[in-house]
Amino acid sequence: MATIEMRDVKSRWYNRLGWLLLIWSGSVVSLAVVASLLKLAMHAAGMRTH
Repeated sequence: MATIEMRDVKSRWYNRLGWLLLIWSGSVVSLAVVASLLKLAMHAAGMRTH
């Protein structure tokens, strides 16, 4: 049976928070890249705002 010591649980919460922030920031950056590429493609196709 696997057991988890209390010190391991206390030391892991900031590791989990770090991974959460890393994944969140990675998704925000990737969304910005995709949006910029779409904007660039639309601008190249002649779809301008004015």
